[in-house]
Amino acid sequence: MEPINKPLKRAINVPSFQERYEAMRREILEHPRVQAFLAEHAEELSYDAVERNLPKLHEFISQSTVCCGCDNTAHCTNYLKGFIPTLRVVRNTVEIDYVRCEQKVREEERRDVANMIASMHMPKDVLQATIQDLMIDDESRVLIAQRAAQFVKKTEETGKLPTKGFYLYGKFGVGKSFVLGALANELASKKIRSVVVFVPEFLREMKNAIGDNTLNDKIDYVKKAPVLMLDDLGAETMSAWTRDEILGTIFHYRMAEQLPTFITSNFNYDELEHHLAQSQKGDIEVVKAGRIMERIKALTEPIEMRGKNRRL
Repeated sequence: MEPINKPLKRAINVPSFQERYEAMRREILEHPRVQAFLAEHAEELSYDAVERNLPKLHEFISQSTVCCGCDNTAHCTNYLKGFIPTLRVVRNTVEIDYVRCEQKVREEERRDVANMIASMHMPKDVLQATIQDLMIDDESRVLIAQRAAQFVKKTEETGKLPTKGFYLYGKFGVGKSFVLGALANELASKKIRSVVVFVPEFLREMKNAIGDNTLNDKIDYVKKAPVLMLDDLGAETMSAWTRDEILGTIFHYRMAEQLPTFITSNFNYDELEHHLAQSQKGDIEVVKAGRIMERIKALTEPIEMRGKNRRL
């Protein structure tokens, strides 16, 4: 058993509560940020008010008051992750507020941008593209970058979306999908919502939607998008139903409502019309294909995209 005099000696050597309180009080009041705040509000705060608000002042100095520069607010060391404390005086008392740090603001801005882009079956790397990342190794790519920038600029200047998008065609792997993602991100930064759709998977989904009674809702969601981007039109196996009831319905609505539409394809206009005329039954339906093409031409302007295959 431990002799009783040992714990008694330890108790005697422990500083009293009053001593510890005074030490903490000095630490708080002598802190440069607190002294600066008290000097600024000397006429508003009485001695008693300062004494009453020591806990708030201690909370203030116990945290960083500038963004620590961490790569993710999940790693923030402040009490409220992603927020920094600020002090103010309200009716002779100190109030502590928390405001977003720079990293928190950046993260929320990125989240807002991401929320402005609705994707259906599009790869993540495409959705993260920017116009500045577009490889300029061909005159056609210079034109495409200029046209994309002009579309955004005209929207900013007029407050309205231009009624026409463009029909971007070219060989496999030259970066057509990348352009759609870059443009969608540029528009998202201006708070303009886009729906970006990979057409082959979308049409397969539409067939399945018949069974779960969601077909009309999904078509409405796409056709009414403020900006619609259809990627890889012509890569799908076309049927009369997908051509007339899905694509035809979407293009007709957007043409009537003058909603901007962007399309990428491996086919030029003539080649796409030939593709649309083919049916799974082997019939050639030139008139119906021509009707679809009229709507596509009313919605878009063709631009050929050339360059190296970046997937090799």
